[in-house]
Amino acid sequence: MANASILRTETFGIADRFAALIQDLQERRARRKLFRETLNEMSALGDRELRDLGLSRSQLRSVAWEHAYKGK
Repeated sequence: MANASILRTETFGIADRFAALIQDLQERRARRKLFRETLNEMSALGDRELRDLGLSRSQLRSVAWEHAYKGK
């Protein structure tokens, strides 16, 4: 029979957890802002410019999402 134990060498207090929460919220807010800015900029392009980039209007949200969230 196998026995496993997990030992924690670090303890995180409430202040550390709160700081991590704040940092996570700031990162999420920054990514959301990047997504909206990218989407707005691409939405402002004309159909001809989008066609030159090989994009259609239906792809704009997914391209903006990839730019903001996949580029971690």
